[in-house]
Amino acid sequence: MAQVKSRQAYRIWQDVVFAIFIREIRSKFDDKVGISWAVIQPVSFIFILSFIRGRMDGGLTHTMPTFMFMMYGMLMIQLFLSTLSSTANSIHRNKALFSFRQVQPLSAVMANALFEILVKAAVIFVLWIAVYFMGIEMRLDDPLTVLMMLFNVWMIATSLGLIMALAKEFIVEVDKIRNLITRPMFFISGVFFSLQDISEQYWPFLNWNPLLHSIELSRQAAYTGYQAQGVSLTYVNLSTLILMFCALIFYQLSWRQVISR
Repeated sequence: MAQVKSRQAYRIWQDVVFAIFIREIRSKFDDKVGISWAVIQPVSFIFILSFIRGRMDGGLTHTMPTFMFMMYGMLMIQLFLSTLSSTANSIHRNKALFSFRQVQPLSAVMANALFEILVKAAVIFVLWIAVYFMGIEMRLDDPLTVLMMLFNVWMIATSLGLIMALAKEFIVEVDKIRNLITRPMFFISGVFFSLQDISEQYWPFLNWNPLLHSIELSRQAAYTGYQAQGVSLTYVNLSTLILMFCALIFYQLSWRQVISR
């Protein structure tokens, strides 16, 4: 007599996320360039913009090398934008899988979010190797804070992506709204500038953005002499928790309707 083995719920969820993760890798990198392009593209973009900024300020920005200044800004904003875009489309893209009882929308969102953070980890590894061979001063005075900022940015993007992915199943135009909102984020999140470059009277128009806080705090954590101003670690953590809480509530209220639509 055949014996049926029962598995715990979290093990089933883990296997489902891994299966969708592998599916995403195969679907996104089925050409000859493959995964390497996911690393080459952001690395080359960072090099070009860092070179332009370095020519403007002589290679040093507020006591830290311009390349490193730009690198932290570009890594954070690219992590945010790529994770948000990937997770916001994940439910619609994998909707055919939801006919299986074990597969839930959250699994698709988490698989895409994990894929994006792993790609950015590879980008960071390549950039650190490049910095070493370029002879640029490499410092990481507070690595835990840098990792915390990366995690906060990733969680903010994943939470917003989950909300938009669910909303997209009810309102098709959500993608247009997302594109409208995210386009200016590249320019108002402190990628090319620091709050120290702007008059203090204009800070309230910018420091509502938790990405700006995360980028500035990551620069300060890497180079303590940077001395970021007008930003708060508490604000970043609270923003992350609130967005994550709202996303999970929205998911709990609507995931069954999303599957049935």
